[in-house]
Amino acid sequence: MNGPGVTQLFLASTLYGTATLAAALDAGVLPPAGRRILLTSNHSPAPEITPGLPGLPGFAALRTRFDEVLDWNAVVAPQHPSTWAPRPEDVPLWERQLRSLWGLGEDRVELVVESLQVPPAQSLCRLFPGAAVEVYADGLMSYGPTRFRLDPQIGMRVRRVLHLDLVPGLEPLLLTEFGVPAEVIPAPAVLKVLAELAELPGPALPVPPARDPARDPAPAAGEDAGAEAPALLLGQYLSALDLMSPAQEEELHVEMVRGACEWGHRELVFKPHPSAPAAYSRRAEEEAVRLGARLTVLDAPVLAETLYQQLRPALVVGCFSTGLLTARALYGIPVARAGTGAILARLAPYQNSNRIPLTLVDALVPDLAGPAPDGPPADLPGLVAAVGFTMQPRVLAERRADAERYLARHLTEQTWRYFKRRRLTALGLPGGIPAQLAFLPRSPAVRRVVHRVRRRLGGVAGGRP
Repeated sequence: MNGPGVTQLFLASTLYGTATLAAALDAGVLPPAGRRILLTSNHSPAPEITPGLPGLPGFAALRTRFDEVLDWNAVVAPQHPSTWAPRPEDVPLWERQLRSLWGLGEDRVELVVESLQVPPAQSLCRLFPGAAVEVYADGLMSYGPTRFRLDPQIGMRVRRVLHLDLVPGLEPLLLTEFGVPAEVIPAPAVLKVLAELAELPGPALPVPPARDPARDPAPAAGEDAGAEAPALLLGQYLSALDLMSPAQEEELHVEMVRGACEWGHRELVFKPHPSAPAAYSRRAEEEAVRLGARLTVLDAPVLAETLYQQLRPALVVGCFSTGLLTARALYGIPVARAGTGAILARLAPYQNSNRIPLTLVDALVPDLAGPAPDGPPADLPGLVAAVGFTMQPRVLAERRADAERYLARHLTEQTWRYFKRRRLTALGLPGGIPAQLAFLPRSPAVRRVVHRVRRRLGGVAGGRP
C-alpha cells in the first residue's frame, strides 16, 4: 500500500506573484509533489465587489501549472483575509476541517507563500503547523528585513526565499535572522512565463504613431523603423499608502510627463495603478497637451511586463515601482525615477517596509529631473544591510557590526538621504550625536542661541548687495 503523498499549497494575491510561482515550477526550483493547489486571495478593501485574481487577463494560462484553484476568501468569509488569524486553541479543528474540505487526507503538506509576516500567509502557516514552508518574493521588499519579529515556530520551518534577481549580486535580508538561504528563480523561466502572458489576446493597446525622421533618432537594430517607441509611465497610487497626498501624487504624474518630454519623448503611455481614481491622470494629460506630446492612459488590468513586450518602450518612468528594476534587469529597457527623494525625506516611521525599495530605486536608477549618476553607490550590499539594521535592529541584531562599518566608511552627502540622525543617535551608530552631546537638540537655551544666530545671519545676508 502506498504511503501518504505530498500536497503543495500555493498562496497568491497578484498576477505578478502567480507568474513568479509559475516560473519557479517551470524551472524545477520547487520539489516534486503529487498534488498542487493554488489558493487565491483577494486583498482589496471590498473583495465582494472587486474582481479577484482568477478574473484577470492571463490567469487562465498561469493556472495550468496547478491541479486545482481554490478561493481563500471563501474559506475565511465573512472575515477579511488580510486581518483574519486563527485562535491557537482552534488550530487543530481548522486543520482537520481543511484536510477534509480539500481532500488532503493524511498527505504531507508543503506551503509556498508570500509576505509571511502577516495574514493570510501567516494564518495559513499556523493552520498547518507541521508543514515545511517556502517563501517567494513578490517585489523589492524581500531585499529588506522581516517586518516583525516572527514566531520561531514559523520562521524555523522556512526552507528558502525564492526571488527574482532584480538587483544582481544583492542577497535578500528577508528571514536571514533564521538562517534562511535565498535562491534565484532563473530569468529564462521568468521571461518565458511573461512572454506567454504577452501573447494572449487582451485589451487594445495604444498604437505608436509613425516615426518622424526629422525629429527622432534612427531606430535601434530590430526596431520598427516606422514607429516611435513610447515612454511608459508607471503609477503606484502612493496616496492610498499615506506616502503623499492626492494632490502631490497628481503633481508627481505631471513631473513624470514633464521629465519624459525633456528627455525627448513625445509619445507617452501612462499605466495607472488599478485601484487609483481616474482623476489622478487628468493633470498629466493636460501637461502633455501643453508640451505638445500625446499621453495615452491605459486602464487595462495588465502587468507592466506585458507592456514591456508589447509596446517595446524606449523608457520606463516611475517612483519606486518594482517594475523599474524588472524593466532594466529582465528586458534591458532604460529607466528613470521621479519623487523618491521627497518620499525618503518624510517616510515615517523609519521602519516603514517601503524604505528598502525606495533606497534601491533611488540609489540605482537615474533621476528623471537630475544629472546622470556617477554610478551605483559604493558597497550596495553594505548600504542595504545598514538601512535594514536601522529599520529592524532587534530582528537583524547580528548585522550591527556591518552597519557600523558601512556608516563609518560611506556616510557621505550622497548616502545621508537614506538615514536619519535621530535614528542613528538612538541606536548609538556612527553619524548619530555622541551620547554626551545628545542633550543639545533638546536644550531650550541652545535652541534660542541657534535662532538668534540665524536671525543675525539672515540680516547680514539680506544687507549684502
